[in-house]
Amino acid sequence: MRMTRPGLAALACLLAASAAAQPASPPASPPASRPAPERPGDWGAYLAGRAAGQKLDTPAAVDYMVRALAADPESSELVGRTMLAALADGRDLQAVLLARRQAVRNEASLMASLILLAEDARNARFDEVARRAAALPRQSAGPILGPILAAWAAAGEGDPARGFGIVQPLAEGERLKGLYAISAALLADRAGRREEATRLFAIAREASLPGLVVVRVAQMIAARGDAAEAAQLESALSEGADDSGLLHGRLAAGVPVVPDAAAGMAEALFTLGAIVRAQDSGEFALLLARLALLIRPDHAAALMLVADVLDADDRHAVAAAAMARVPESDPLSPLARLRAALLLERAGRTEESLAALRSLAAAFPDRPQPHARIGDVLRGRKRFAEAAEAYAEALARIPRPLPQRAWAVLYARGMSLERAQKWREAEADFLAALELSPEQPYVLNYLAYTWVDRGEHLERGRAMLERAVELAPNDGHIVDSLGWALYRLGDFAGAVKQLERAVELEPADAVINDHLGDAYWRAGRRAEARFQWQRALSAKPEPEEAAKIEAKLRDGLPDEPRTPAAQR
Repeated sequence: MRMTRPGLAALACLLAASAAAQPASPPASPPASRPAPERPGDWGAYLAGRAAGQKLDTPAAVDYMVRALAADPESSELVGRTMLAALADGRDLQAVLLARRQAVRNEASLMASLILLAEDARNARFDEVARRAAALPRQSAGPILGPILAAWAAAGEGDPARGFGIVQPLAEGERLKGLYAISAALLADRAGRREEATRLFAIAREASLPGLVVVRVAQMIAARGDAAEAAQLESALSEGADDSGLLHGRLAAGVPVVPDAAAGMAEALFTLGAIVRAQDSGEFALLLARLALLIRPDHAAALMLVADVLDADDRHAVAAAAMARVPESDPLSPLARLRAALLLERAGRTEESLAALRSLAAAFPDRPQPHARIGDVLRGRKRFAEAAEAYAEALARIPRPLPQRAWAVLYARGMSLERAQKWREAEADFLAALELSPEQPYVLNYLAYTWVDRGEHLERGRAMLERAVELAPNDGHIVDSLGWALYRLGDFAGAVKQLERAVELEPADAVINDHLGDAYWRAGRRAEARFQWQRALSAKPEPEEAAKIEAKLRDGLPDEPRTPAAQR
């Protein structure tokens, strides 16, 4: 099938499960230690608040939890949950006041402690930060963040060398060394230990860190004034049409990346949030990003992380608004503007999205990224001819010879041209993409599938699809392509084997179920064929394909296979 999409896991699960030190699910009835709220609807408000929180509808979660807390103001659980909802929604003052309520009653959870610590950091009360960092609960992220926050507290009190001594040994270990290396490098620079900082930044660069953290590290390195290193980083960002290429020439622009100790704490909270977000722990990542913003409200990368988490929960319009809060003066602003435009598209506001991307293209006339994303939006809306033109504009702005990462733009234009019925031009783009990156399974798959579907280069297509399956063995669409190639070559038994596996991998895909139905029919398994065609219909295929499937359910396939060029 043609396609149009191109160990921290255990730690993330632990953090997400225990960050709030609250029960993981609501009790079946109001807690037995106190009477249920007397007013009808207050227990319902609690449940509605929990449901809204799980959907990351943070404004509704706060409002419902405030109602529930008003009915039972002595409940430590409700205080904690309302505090978390307020923090997740960016209501800093409310979150701080609720955290203080927990602390007065000696019931402070990890998140309450971190909220109060962040408030102290924002107000430069570094002695209090040090005290709170030492007293963080020994659970979840407490042992991870405690040393980093203590190190930055020492720097805030005027002793960055002591802070460096706290965190540097952790950067030499294996667990989360990228997180620790960033703070250790920054503290080494503040302590005048430039060579140590250079070595530790190298550790951070080599660590497996999320893309936005990598960009932040690049900013930090460039801001140190090393012209050669900055030029190398700029060159890496400028390859192909990666979104981060929009930052070309801006890495060292503006104010220092981490100007003071409080900003160092915000950076550590953001970095850990990005790490757990990469492991699909969205709720805890959101809380960590909000803590970073409590300390430093203009932290662009933290705002972008908030938007990313909200977007993943289908809160596209709210995510776009969060992304739009990135200050225009910030070096990350172009990247934030581009991502905000894509969020508008996901919110169904296509014309606004295109207008924002065209404005960005005008502001950065030599950069390919806005044009490539315009192409993505148009292709998603099946405006294939326009999409191909946008990708051509992007390719015209990529230096020659094309870098390896430019395969993605050629691939996207090839898909658009193929859907616009310009096959020979599309074929040329796919072949050019494979010259740049011969082992890209998605390009191998799309080109070979189309060849097979057209009855062209069948044996070569089969070999390419076999290689694509080796490269991406768990991708049901690619496995389907191989099965369909075998079908077209008359190997019906082999086709059934591959297509059954493809259906296991993608059970709700209409095209794959349809293909398996065809293979069953040719293999003489006609009852199973009709069952698969019925499944394909239930998966809501395109209207034109649905009509074909209905005809097969009524009449079956012709007794003799069609020629490869005509078979579908």
